[in-house]
Amino acid sequence: MVVVGGHRPTQLVIDCQALRANIHTEVDRLAAGCDLFMVVKANGYGHGAVQVAQAAKEAGATGFCVAILDEALELRAAGFDEPILVLGVTEPADAPVMVEQNISVAVADLEWLELATRSLSLFEMVQPLPVHLALDTGMGRIGFQTKAEVEVVVDFLRQHPAQFNFEGIFTHFSTADDPNDDYFQKQVAKWHDLTDWLPQKPRYVHVSNSATSLWHDACNGNMVRFGAAGYGLNPSGTAIAEPYPLQPAMSLTSELMQARLVPAGSSVSYGATYTLPEDEWIGTVSVGYADGYPRRMQGFDVLVDGQRCEIVGRVCMDQLMVRLPHRYPRRTKVTLIGQDGHERITLQDIADYCDTIHYEIACGFTTRVPRVYRH
Repeated sequence: MVVVGGHRPTQLVIDCQALRANIHTEVDRLAAGCDLFMVVKANGYGHGAVQVAQAAKEAGATGFCVAILDEALELRAAGFDEPILVLGVTEPADAPVMVEQNISVAVADLEWLELATRSLSLFEMVQPLPVHLALDTGMGRIGFQTKAEVEVVVDFLRQHPAQFNFEGIFTHFSTADDPNDDYFQKQVAKWHDLTDWLPQKPRYVHVSNSATSLWHDACNGNMVRFGAAGYGLNPSGTAIAEPYPLQPAMSLTSELMQARLVPAGSSVSYGATYTLPEDEWIGTVSVGYADGYPRRMQGFDVLVDGQRCEIVGRVCMDQLMVRLPHRYPRRTKVTLIGQDGHERITLQDIADYCDTIHYEIACGFTTRVPRVYRH
């Protein structure tokens, strides 16, 4: 198979030891009987779903969470037989596929179950479909909103034991990473209102994403959906200090393609937004916004030989230019994310510069950038 981007030096380096360390530390913090499911949606937050799942399994994760059915099927095809939960809305017509592959699914409304029942009636059941009821306690995204709705759907599941296994019930907190926990506490109260009446809880009762498990672990239930923190990313950005050091797993590196002495008065890149005030050494790096490195990074720094070098001119689709302190030879290493000498650039630094979150930056790197795994 041809790896698109394999013939240039730009690469994402994924530190599997860092992944294992972050996940193992959280596993050790969990109460007895509490499972950790690693969230590997969006290609493992850009790190590579299959490789992250393997590292997570080695570190003690007992299952996985994804967003769409195809992500679950990717893990099954790769040989993972651990529990996999699809957190997003799926098509009821795909219920037979999920039964066949033993994939658990989030259910957000009664109509989905009714339609899935019809699909399953045409399928020779080898086992019931494992379902997790999604409760909307204040995220406003998907899920049942009232106790009456939950009562009806639980009754429906009890009436269809051959088709459905009531395996889990869950919610998602929208402000668990906020120092102000007022809205978080409102969601906790709503959660109790929707679930405390249940005479028997399902196998998995889970509310905790990374932020909840890091800073509100009393709410953990018996399963944690561990996402950003597993990749070494503080879910709050910089708003709350993490309870233990997180080790970032992703670095982005490239090399200088060329370094030229460009005369004063010349301009660099599209729109001529940077004009040299004096003769300067300008280096060209083979990475651009088509690779997921944001176009708006003009004026930010990369690291060359352990020194911060400013990006001058607009970031192009495939290349960017930097001001060098002096001439460097072709193929000199360039670090866009990671450590070089005493200097470090983090995903959070880039997110701050772009006025966004590190999740978006990590997930944005395209398949044109090969992932290289350091074990």
